[in-house]
Amino acid sequence: MKIVIIDYGAGNIQSIQFALQRLGYTAVLTSDRNIIAQADKVIFPGVGEASSAMNKLKESGLDSLIPGLKQPVLGICLGMQLMCRHSAEGDTTGLGIFDVDVVKFTPKVKVPQIGWNQITDLKTPLFKEVAEKEYIYLVHSYYAPLCKDTIATSEYEVAYSSAIRKDNFWGVQFHPEKSSEVGAQILRNFVNI
Repeated sequence: MKIVIIDYGAGNIQSIQFALQRLGYTAVLTSDRNIIAQADKVIFPGVGEASSAMNKLKESGLDSLIPGLKQPVLGICLGMQLMCRHSAEGDTTGLGIFDVDVVKFTPKVKVPQIGWNQITDLKTPLFKEVAEKEYIYLVHSYYAPLCKDTIATSEYEVAYSSAIRKDNFWGVQFHPEKSSEVGAQILRNFVNI
């Protein structure tokens, strides 16, 4: 099985690669459009600021490639947010895969949300053998509101989409590579989809 992690200069790619290695999988880090297009599974990570990351995707032509991928694709953190229609961070137009706009937590709560939080309302095989109210690790100031594509929920000031899915695209706001055994199970589940 060929697993590709998209390397566009805006991701915690090595920690994801190491997490997959611990599960017995080898992943290729690349920005090569042909290699990405031919992969069996694609992981789209992201750490940083939305508009800068989107500019990097546009420079490499990945902004037009990613929405057309047919294999399972997993967006992580900023990767998930960039797969949405729009982000309030930098007034950024996203890839439009998920029909939801990313918004910022209000000043009523400390941002970014850093640390462990629970996931509930788990749907789809991505959460096979993951119990309700398990803890996952998050670092974010922006979030996708609940929508028709929501497959897991977390709460921080409001209930929001901790994970979303549409067709062959999955997105998780949390970092499975930093979420202990629960995160390892979610990565395993994605590889086995």
